[in-house]
Amino acid sequence: RLFKKLTDLQRFLGNERAKGSQIGFVPTMGALHPGHLSLIQQSTEQNACTVCSIFVNPTQFNDPKDFEKYPVTIEKDIDLLEKAGCHVLFLPAVEEIYPSVTQPVKHYDLGFLETVLEGSYRKGHFRGVCMVVHRLLDIVQPHNLYLGQKDYQQCMVIKKLIELINVPVNVTICPTLREADGLAMSSRNMRLNEDERKKA
Repeated sequence: RLFKKLTDLQRFLGNERAKGSQIGFVPTMGALHPGHLSLIQQSTEQNACTVCSIFVNPTQFNDPKDFEKYPVTIEKDIDLLEKAGCHVLFLPAVEEIYPSVTQPVKHYDLGFLETVLEGSYRKGHFRGVCMVVHRLLDIVQPHNLYLGQKDYQQCMVIKKLIELINVPVNVTICPTLREADGLAMSSRNMRLNEDERKKA
């Protein structure tokens, strides 16, 4: 089932909860690969209803060109999700996630997490991650959330977010899947040339 409107998704999930179904959630930005599908698989094994979202979140890109070039492969993604047994795809427009441009930007006290590693190079990146994950958790209200260990700092940020907003969701961090040459699977890999890939 594919939903583009949050009201339609919430109506469907409300019916699932009424039946006593556990809901698993895998948030993504699309351009799916086997790493994402391993999260879907773990969720479908542990939950009666698995929701995947595809939303390229503008608030976590501190470089507009990076946002413009982020790979988008929706038709392929839908095919992969169907084959993986995912029950629901949430495919919202920006207006569904951020209905008002005048909404105040929330501050999330992430402590040292936003000052080290990626946090020190991508100012505002993790605030944007928190904004979208907070919003998606409000919309989906899952019992279980599945994240990939590849984005380890992001996993720590999201766990801190859940602590800050105090929502009752279990976080499962799934192992990194790698390409034959050892590179961690990532949607961004398709943007690398041969030399860049070797460096990565």
